[in-house]
Amino acid sequence: MKIALNWLKDHISITESAENIGKKLTSSGLEVEAVETIESIKGGLKGVVVGEIITCQKHPDADKLSLTTVNVGGEELLPIVCGAPNVAAGQKVLVATVGTVMHPETEQSFTIKKAKIRGAESAGMICAEDELGLGKSHDGIMVLDPNSIIGTPAAEFLNLSSEEVIEIGLTPNRVDAASHYGVARDIQALTGIKINPLPSIEIPKVGESKIKLEVQNADACPRYCGLYMQDIQVKESPSWMKNRLLSIGVTPKNNVVDITNYILHDLGQPMHAFDVDKIKGQKIVVKRADKNQKFTALDKVERKLIDTDLVIFDGENNPLCLAGVMGGEESGISEKTTSIFLESAYFQADYVRKSSIYHGLKSDSSFRFERGTDSNMPPIALAKAYQMIKDLCGGKAIGGMQEFYHQVIPNFVFEVDSQRVKDLIGVEIQDKVMEEILGNLDIQILDKKENLWKLEVPSYRVDVQRESDIAEEVLRIFGFDNVPVDKNLASKYLASNNNIEDEKNHSIATYLANNGYYEITTNSLTKPQYAEWIEGLGNDNSVYILNKLSEEHEVLRQSLIFSGLEVVQRNINRKNSDLKLFEIGKTYRKVEGQYIEKKVLSLWLTGNKEAESWQQKNLQVQYHDLSKVVMNILESNGVSIKNQQASTQTYFSKGLEINHKKGNVVKMGMLKGGLVEKMDIDQPVFYAEIDLELLLNLQNPKLVVEELSKFPEVRRDLSIVLDINCTFEEIRKVTLSMGNKLIKELNVFDVYAGENLGDGKKSYSVSYILSDTENTLQDEVVDKVMNKLINLYESQLGATIRR
Repeated sequence: MKIALNWLKDHISITESAENIGKKLTSSGLEVEAVETIESIKGGLKGVVVGEIITCQKHPDADKLSLTTVNVGGEELLPIVCGAPNVAAGQKVLVATVGTVMHPETEQSFTIKKAKIRGAESAGMICAEDELGLGKSHDGIMVLDPNSIIGTPAAEFLNLSSEEVIEIGLTPNRVDAASHYGVARDIQALTGIKINPLPSIEIPKVGESKIKLEVQNADACPRYCGLYMQDIQVKESPSWMKNRLLSIGVTPKNNVVDITNYILHDLGQPMHAFDVDKIKGQKIVVKRADKNQKFTALDKVERKLIDTDLVIFDGENNPLCLAGVMGGEESGISEKTTSIFLESAYFQADYVRKSSIYHGLKSDSSFRFERGTDSNMPPIALAKAYQMIKDLCGGKAIGGMQEFYHQVIPNFVFEVDSQRVKDLIGVEIQDKVMEEILGNLDIQILDKKENLWKLEVPSYRVDVQRESDIAEEVLRIFGFDNVPVDKNLASKYLASNNNIEDEKNHSIATYLANNGYYEITTNSLTKPQYAEWIEGLGNDNSVYILNKLSEEHEVLRQSLIFSGLEVVQRNINRKNSDLKLFEIGKTYRKVEGQYIEKKVLSLWLTGNKEAESWQQKNLQVQYHDLSKVVMNILESNGVSIKNQQASTQTYFSKGLEINHKKGNVVKMGMLKGGLVEKMDIDQPVFYAEIDLELLLNLQNPKLVVEELSKFPEVRRDLSIVLDINCTFEEIRKVTLSMGNKLIKELNVFDVYAGENLGDGKKSYSVSYILSDTENTLQDEVVDKVMNKLINLYESQLGATIRR
């Protein structure tokens, strides 16, 4: 939400800078995210001044160019080559001096430099309207009043305005501050400067309204104010209004629509204007819709209404507006409009919220209505709209204000214990100070009996209805920094965390962090096209969001791969290409109508193993750097690694899977080049995914302790020639099938494939560690084990042992 400082001053007389106001607002809970200066002309015409053309003659080498000398108030005249047909000596003009950055209407920005044009020196530019961004005319240079003062900055000469704008990250509970008037109320509470009272405007009751009003659902619309106006002239808004709307990011449309938008951001009261000629039956009816009734909103999308939608109908049951959300395409204001019906209402938040979410429609109006607006503001806002339309559109009111007010909505009245409020705040605030703060917040003290205070909270503070809310209000105005903090203040857990899953995840995260991995947290919402990039996913299995934030965040992720690759891409683009990343997060799928949610651990590894150093060469990470970490995680959790096989996942160019009868525990490998290229990544990326829920079910928490052998280990090596498609996993399985307890470890330390072996062959060099805890191993015992292994390899794998 954006607040313009000069606009804010309409409501409260403040002299402080936007930056200081921003600090005070932030300290009170209205967090200011940015303070910026909005210029009516981009660049503010800095470097452009009023000058006088002293001499002007034709360029000797160019028919359409003129050589001029210009006085801009400096010590010397500026030589400037000009191509305008209307340039002449004696003219007062606007001159862009050397170094000025120009922002023309239709071209890219450029900087004025000294140059030679057809051999003639030029040190500036005499400007046309479009070159300054003041309009679209390029017929010639701007010629000023002869009385214009030389050297005057263009911004001062043209009386250009700039606006300081405060951007506030508004929390959902503070809808009362969703306007300039609302923010002024907070500044009143913070500074003690009284807010300017809203003017009392009377709407004349002349004649009889052409439009009748009927409200059928008072529970959904407790208050509705309407006004019929005629003789309207729809045209462009005055510049002051357009500039104010533009400064807060609202695009001007026409004077009537701009006035309704202006009041929304000024007072926080949404309004709507209907073209009377499009209201059939000369009647406005507020009621719930019929199911499946069709309605086309201003976004030109046809929707089917549901029976909980509150809708504004005409006398012939045609929907004109989805109440509190968005107007209809047919009843909107156009250049042909001459009569309007103004709406200023109080709609119940629940109805607006349901309609907004169900239909996926968001607007400035729904933002406020669905959080709760001020029930006392509709007639005040309508009166101001009447005055502005009368002044700016030439309209006049007929029949006075029509109002439906089913039952007076009272302010919030409740009792609080003042001492309990102080205890919640954590500091003993004097009663006098509390009374002053409450008074500046428009909270009246109706009665006081010792510590029991009876309070009346204004209708616009829908979030303040209990004792703890009062404590929060007093504290944010009193100041968080004014609450002393004990030097010995400490905190500790009051109870141990018995959540085994959280403890296990924390243990894994700590291990990865200790091994150089950085934890990332990515958005669960992602692009739907990602699912189409991997076979086996697909958008049929995607979980779509009804009230999507954007096209980029339309579905819940089926895999963490892409959210992590987005992080990898972002880092590589910023010259940080050596990455070890992990995330513990959830994936979501829809399979045969059932929603499946799973928690997984994902790892990404890319770039060099270590930072560049004079002590060693750059070594790129490899698959085994990732698999080592994954295996350590499994082993540290007591998961027995038995069933390994080559990965069947289509997104790996090569990889490994570890399975259990309960499901897939791990899949890891190098992502396909085409996949990472789609993410604009030009280096190999290794990825691993562990099913944490399955890991927790499989883990064996029992710690097995064995005495270290007193006898030396024995190593033997074999060079095993196999078919090229045979994997080391097959060698491992055959070795384990022998069931010999003397074999403690086996490891591949070299792989070779070449002409010496023949086509379709490769050689594994495997080391074996043998140990006996009871005796020293004799050569004949070791040889017997190795010979048995060789026989198994030859018979089961068709292996040849290289001697």
